[in-house]
Amino acid sequence: MSAAVLLLMAGGGALIGFLLAVLGAGGSILLLPLLISGAGLPTREAVPLSLLAVTLLAVANAGPYLRRRQVAPRPALILGVPALAGSWIGGTVVKHGLIPEPIQLGVFAAAALVAAWLLSRRPTGAARAPRAGGSPLALAGQGVLVGLLTGIAGVGGGFAIVPALVLLAGLPMPLASGTSLVLIATNSLVALGALGHWPAAGLPLLAPLIAGGLVGAIGGQALAPHLSDRHLRQGFAALLIGSALLTGAEAVQRQRNLGAASPSPHTVPHQT
Repeated sequence: MSAAVLLLMAGGGALIGFLLAVLGAGGSILLLPLLISGAGLPTREAVPLSLLAVTLLAVANAGPYLRRRQVAPRPALILGVPALAGSWIGGTVVKHGLIPEPIQLGVFAAAALVAAWLLSRRPTGAARAPRAGGSPLALAGQGVLVGLLTGIAGVGGGFAIVPALVLLAGLPMPLASGTSLVLIATNSLVALGALGHWPAAGLPLLAPLIAGGLVGAIGGQALAPHLSDRHLRQGFAALLIGSALLTGAEAVQRQRNLGAASPSPHTVPHQT
């Protein structure tokens, strides 16, 4: 493995650790494109490695939020329990090869764009006032979707959990971020178990990812309490758009590669 790839993993890990500390999300949504486009891993290896790395980094970043009591137990349970079920279902579907690789990446990109649009909308009317817990049914439904995305696309789900907690449960960004980290850790672990595939080939990348992630987390944890809710929302939406574009481009490229590798139905085999 080249030194350039190891440095890329360490730098990417630092950015991911920083974003997880500040936003409570952004880990997998950057890590999956990093592993696929940067390290050249196939999706089968990148998805479980992404889940493993994000689980470890989410646990490391959750500590300061727990100490500041910036975790909302009720929304976490309402959204989190259905998410675990969705993660298991999504991971099982992928395990049995029912979803092609380009579709996995395309689902990831589309979900990220929708989340960015929802999060960047200017609140109007009653939406400006935080709601005490939001609609339990809407939160539970969002939890199932988050879990399915986690299992299918190999993401911790923070990019969907944070908008759901902000828009449906009416939580401020710092509280949504802390709650998200707890859910990311459990959600990713369940999805990894459902996949049933240990990313042995990608494990050498884990050390630079985690080392860089811890360095980034230290800076992010120092900065997080001083950032405004508006700036956090804007930064998160920009992160979602960038990751969606990168992953969408990779999905198109892999679909083209599959098409080029498939024999044409009009080709007549040469007989000798």
